[in-house]
Order: sequence, then C-alpha cells, then structure tokens
Amino acid sequence: MRRSADFERAVRSGARAGRNTLVVHLVTRTDPGPGPAVGFVVSKGVGNAVVRNRVKRRLRALASDRLADLPTDADLVVRALAPAATVDYATLGHDLDGALRTATRRRAERASPAAPTGDAR
Repeated sequence: MRRSADFERAVRSGARAGRNTLVVHLVTRTDPGPGPAVGFVVSKGVGNAVVRNRVKRRLRALASDRLADLPTDADLVVRALAPAATVDYATLGHDLDGALRTATRRRAERASPAAPTGDAR
C-alpha cells in the first residue's frame, strides 16, 4: 500500500484493534486486487530514524508471514506505537497476532448485521 488515500480509507473506515505496541486497521477493498495490501506507519514518536527503520523491518517481516491468513480483498494498516521500539521480536509478533484476530472479528461483525434481539412490537 503506497497511496495516502488508501491509508486514509483504512484508518477512517477500517476495523481497528490495538495492543501495547501497535494498532491495526483492517478494511475491505472494493476493487479486486492481487491479494491483501499492507501499509506501515511508524512516526517520529517511536524513535530516531534507525529505530523507526528497525521497527518497520520487523513489522514488515511479521506481516509477510501472516499474509496468507488475511482475506484477499483486505487492506491492512499497521501503526507502531512508542513501546514497539523496546520490545523483542516475539512480543511484537504476539501483539500483531492478537490485534489481527480482533480486527478480523470486528470486520466480520460489520459485514454481517446482527440478528435483532428481543421483541420488535
């Protein structure tokens, strides 16, 4: 994912889930594409350029291992938080897994409206 409009659409209308080190935004793409698209946001609040690039490389490697689990029509934005700079690779992967599970569940809940509960008299 490279265009700012794609990032903005995912952040504004996507299913959001957060953990201590990151926040993910998952949205369904309307136009067909070759597969899921992933974008990363690592701000200066995470650290200097060296730290930001290390966090981005780690997130890119973790996300590439999980691409097969994402729907083919999905756009995913992973936003790193400041603690991402100090945790180890395994913790970052655990946080990404948890956030993806939650965002996927929330995305599915949005797609299928819940059955009405109670009497509608």
